[in-house]
Amino acid sequence: MSFETILIANRGEIACRVIRTARALGYRTVAVFSDADADAPHVHQADAAVHLGGSPAAESYLNAVAIIEAAKRSGAQAIHPGYGFLSENAGFAQACIDAGLVFIGPPPEAIRAMGDKAQAKRRMHDAGVPCAPGYLGAAQDDATLRAEAMKLGFPLLVKAVAGGGGRGMRLVRAETELDDAIAGARREARSAFSDDALMLERLIEHGRHIEIQVFADAHGQVIHLGERDCSAQRRRQKVIEESPSPVVSPALREAMGHDAVAAARAVGYVGAGTVEFIVDQSGAHFFLEMNTRLQVEHPVTECVTGLDLVEWQLRVAAGESLPLTQDRITMRGHAIEVRLYAEDPYAGFAPQTGRVLHWQPEAALQPGIRIDHGTAEGAAVSPFYDAMVAKLIAHGRDRDDAIRRLRAALAATPLLGLKNNARFLRELLDHPTFRRGETTTGWLDEALVRGDALYAEAAPDDEDWWLAAAAFASRDGTPVRPDSVAAYDLTLQAGAVRRTLRVDPATLPLRLIEAGASTLRYEWQGVQRHATARWRGDELHLAREGHAFVFSEPSALPQAADARDHRRALAPVAGVVAKLAVKEGDAVEAGQPLACIEAMKMEMWVSAAAAGRVVRVAVREGAQVAAAALLVELEID
Repeated sequence: MSFETILIANRGEIACRVIRTARALGYRTVAVFSDADADAPHVHQADAAVHLGGSPAAESYLNAVAIIEAAKRSGAQAIHPGYGFLSENAGFAQACIDAGLVFIGPPPEAIRAMGDKAQAKRRMHDAGVPCAPGYLGAAQDDATLRAEAMKLGFPLLVKAVAGGGGRGMRLVRAETELDDAIAGARREARSAFSDDALMLERLIEHGRHIEIQVFADAHGQVIHLGERDCSAQRRRQKVIEESPSPVVSPALREAMGHDAVAAARAVGYVGAGTVEFIVDQSGAHFFLEMNTRLQVEHPVTECVTGLDLVEWQLRVAAGESLPLTQDRITMRGHAIEVRLYAEDPYAGFAPQTGRVLHWQPEAALQPGIRIDHGTAEGAAVSPFYDAMVAKLIAHGRDRDDAIRRLRAALAATPLLGLKNNARFLRELLDHPTFRRGETTTGWLDEALVRGDALYAEAAPDDEDWWLAAAAFASRDGTPVRPDSVAAYDLTLQAGAVRRTLRVDPATLPLRLIEAGASTLRYEWQGVQRHATARWRGDELHLAREGHAFVFSEPSALPQAADARDHRRALAPVAGVVAKLAVKEGDAVEAGQPLACIEAMKMEMWVSAAAAGRVVRVAVREGAQVAAAALLVELEID
């Protein structure tokens, strides 16, 4: 079980994270990469790198044969799978072992036992671990699933048996939603896991998603490292994670820890794993699933325990015993992690693609702050992988201290160049419901339906935003105005807001102090302020105190984008055509779904803007399309 070189079969921030610890322990590291990631940070940080194939994950990070061949060619004796991709693939784990490589993860049998969510729940029943009511049967026809759903009652969850990370999961609140939910969950499960088997589970409303970090070695020792609260979710995808949970008492922690250890023992577990529970309003907990890998949110556990979980993985994989026993595990302070996504929270969390214009996370690295990321300025956020760009983690003496530090870190690390959820995260951290520790798994989605102010897109309403943009735009050498013009009227637009300002350096009520390549310092009403300012073409990206806006000088001529062509249904982002709901000749109503695009682990439906008839379907299911590509052409009534 001895190894000196580790291949990381992953990308992005988790690849960089594993490389960091492996290098600190003296291991040589090997990265793998796709066409899209040829110049990615994890490629540069590793000691060696091997190209796998095309940009789609199926041609690269999901190609087990290519990864094992890369290990052999590079001299690696061990493979760390990270999370996602092949990390919970029992066949891949077995293939590594068969090739004489150390798989830095649990045994294939344990992955297989917990990978089948229905079989896992049966095992948990046998082990005495409480489970939520549901259907776990082998019969998978739609009629059986419908009948079992009616017995179970609503609301319920349709879940992929091979699922994880919220993929292949649908919430069903009424019988009328059931058929579409089954079809959608099957389609997504088939795409993500090559397995469309489903299970049903009673939804515990207003529950808390609490998970327990477990660790086991090959010598029979199994312990837990406390809990993480992952209740802040949107569409079953985690947004914020924290440890300890604000609602878990010492007694509940002990009970859940006991059941998590029992779950790990029931499948002969070895390595790092996470047992996920749902806790109802009475405080009762029920097993959801076990993730047989390192979790995205593992840094909060590292912060409060002072342990390096990747180091523990490497030590266990090398045959060592666990470094500590249960009675020596202590938790100190409070840690919170937020996931910075390239997505637009104010447009249904639609994923965003494009190049990063500004990203300097080192600016926020104060005591108690950790930033795990795998991108760089100039890098492209592509449609091929998850939309997560970085994780920001704060560790404080208590929960309020951690929140304050994390809000400051978000403000100090603006991501410019494409829309993201940074402002949404700061306001979520400040929301009274989150501050009181009352967030449940459905709260964020319910807040959207209620029209909570959290989802209100901001506009630059403070006067100094516009004056700073105008002053910066009018300085020498900018693309907006030549230096030969002294005073003029400047019209600027930010989002849907447009304003005209008189720009005259002699009378402008805002004084520019410094305007560097990416920094701006100005004085307004006797107060000096700092901002980040970057140009992309004729667009000025301006960020300050956790807010970011894009200013431009609109053309006086009508723009084609100002008037939407209802005849052409276009792809909202680059992605894969997951489903076509119409064919040529079909009559459609306004709002009727036409096609579904899958990108960055998310499905987006494109609907008819007006009633009419389909005259052309320009794509086929499974095809890769660019953003704004024509999907369906209509003849409008």
